[in-house]
Amino acid sequence: MDSTLSTVAYLGATILFILSLGGLSNPETSRRGNLFGMVGMAIAVLATVLGPQVAPKGIAWIVGAMAVGGSIGLYAARVVKMTQMPELVALMHSLVGLAAMLVGYANYIDPAATAHFQGAERTIHEGEIYLGVLIGAVTFSGSLIAFGKLSAKIGGKPMLLPGRHWLNLAGLLAVIWLCTRFVGASSVGAGMLPLLLMTAIALAFGVHMVMAIGGADMPVVVSMLNSYSGWAAAATGFMLNNDLLIVTGALVGSSGAILSYIMCRAMNRNFISVIAGGFGTGGGTTPAAAGAQPAGEVSPISAVETAELLRNAKNVIIVPGYGMAVAQAQHTVFEITKYLREKGVNVRFGIHPVAGRMPGHMNVLLAEAKVPYDIVMEMDEINADFPDTDVAMVIGANDIVNPAAQEDPGSPIAGMPVLEVWKGKTSVVMKRSMASGYAGVDNPLFYKDNNRMLFGDAKKMLDEVLAALKSS
Repeated sequence: MDSTLSTVAYLGATILFILSLGGLSNPETSRRGNLFGMVGMAIAVLATVLGPQVAPKGIAWIVGAMAVGGSIGLYAARVVKMTQMPELVALMHSLVGLAAMLVGYANYIDPAATAHFQGAERTIHEGEIYLGVLIGAVTFSGSLIAFGKLSAKIGGKPMLLPGRHWLNLAGLLAVIWLCTRFVGASSVGAGMLPLLLMTAIALAFGVHMVMAIGGADMPVVVSMLNSYSGWAAAATGFMLNNDLLIVTGALVGSSGAILSYIMCRAMNRNFISVIAGGFGTGGGTTPAAAGAQPAGEVSPISAVETAELLRNAKNVIIVPGYGMAVAQAQHTVFEITKYLREKGVNVRFGIHPVAGRMPGHMNVLLAEAKVPYDIVMEMDEINADFPDTDVAMVIGANDIVNPAAQEDPGSPIAGMPVLEVWKGKTSVVMKRSMASGYAGVDNPLFYKDNNRMLFGDAKKMLDEVLAALKSS
């Protein structure tokens, strides 16, 4: 394939990637968006492998590596549960960062890749290598820590080292100074030491950055690392002089940054403050900075009584959370929804932007269960309807329905927009226990007069609710 045809293929792939992002912005077009992305990636891979930059004798190695990687991806797609998707995404981000690091080192030590650069061009190219390795290292180590936190292998409590901001500043100054030693080094051997030292600092910073972020802010971390992986890919594109990789990386990086901003707004967080650490708690313990603790008695309810409430309701809003994902109860939720709608009940879903462990987690689960897209509403669309709702049913959610965000200025989640389920005539919260949520903040919703607690595994309780509905 000559360079002109390769460029045309790259242009077509770029257009498909843009259409993919547009399609993924809406549940109804998400399948089409995924298809555009897969076709675009297939075109991009073929254009690269068959392009002029790949020697014919290297194609066999590339195809072999693709076969290995594709097999691993296919295996993961088949065995990874929906509840494990957040940590899988974090792990994949780490691989992007690792790839950027390895490409940077390979590009630097390869004489053929740098021989034609002279003067200012060589300086710019070395700067691209340095930046690519820097972003890749931060993404790699930070994503591994995020994987550990999301999979509960590492505790969600933030690790706030004394003088952590000064440590970050010292690391930044060291990285800048090492850059001056690396760029313009007389030989590869002379530049390798500054590059290795910078890599070590960047890896340590990635660990420190994510360890300092609490469990409440993990959705922001996932979208933030998505942005980092995009910029790492763009930097790799500059190193390899690959226009498609530059554009694709920029698309992923910018969309991830926008998503991070949306997540921060949804949680009433300052993005810089989240990155610097100091927000969020973990481990289900109440932070010392919390305001007055909720008091009162809870009102338990049975599955049969819950079914009676739903049967007599005219308007029902279901709020899914991570507990629904853990119990894999989305299909039973759909069966209940289908039954109630056939009986004339107006059933809708209220989705908080950070419900679950990553952006869009609940939307994916409900789409998998074939819940109609038109009754799945975003928080801003449905919050005003709770006062006219007969039953607000919360399935495994906690922090996103916590009234302390509005009623307690001393709460760590004060100001965070939440779904106002307590304004409904009756709210039913499904939980295994009274434990606090991922943010480690107690929920006064449980003690409100119009709230009922349905304790137990969400799948088991919902099966009982469905059986009670059908037996009437």
